[in-house]
Amino acid sequence: MEETPLEATRKYVEGVTWPVDKETLIERMEANGAPDDVLQTLRDTDKDRFTAPSEIQNALWMEA
Repeated sequence: MEETPLEATRKYVEGVTWPVDKETLIERMEANGAPDDVLQTLRDTDKDRFTAPSEIQNALWMEA
């Protein structure tokens, strides 16, 4: 991951309405140009629902 989890979260979650299910989140982040490694990390997480950007950051930090 070239960006920090904070940068990636800010950059790719534009247009997300919280809370959001994992599938919708991944679709929105993919449409916003998120790289494959970020998307795969979210696919691999056990969470099915995200209530805030901080939960995405936490998932990405675990993989960083």
